[in-house]
Amino acid sequence: MSELDPVLLNFVYAVLGTALTIFSMWVGCKIFNHMFCFQISEELHNGNVAVGTMLAGMFIGIGVATGLVIGMGLN
Repeated sequence: MSELDPVLLNFVYAVLGTALTIFSMWVGCKIFNHMFCFQISEELHNGNVAVGTMLAGMFIGIGVATGLVIGMGLN
């Protein structure tokens, strides 16, 4: 069995880590919606700034986690 090129392997790690991060944040949004009995999309449509701030924090978390996955994959 031949070994994969390390660059290709790192790319695969980064893609899978990014997909896992985005999926876990999606699940977190669904759980948050269920726990607090409101829909994030409706609250954003109504202009709820607190929900927008919470989503911004989640997107920052996705970015940081994705950056760490890519950075660690390239080491």
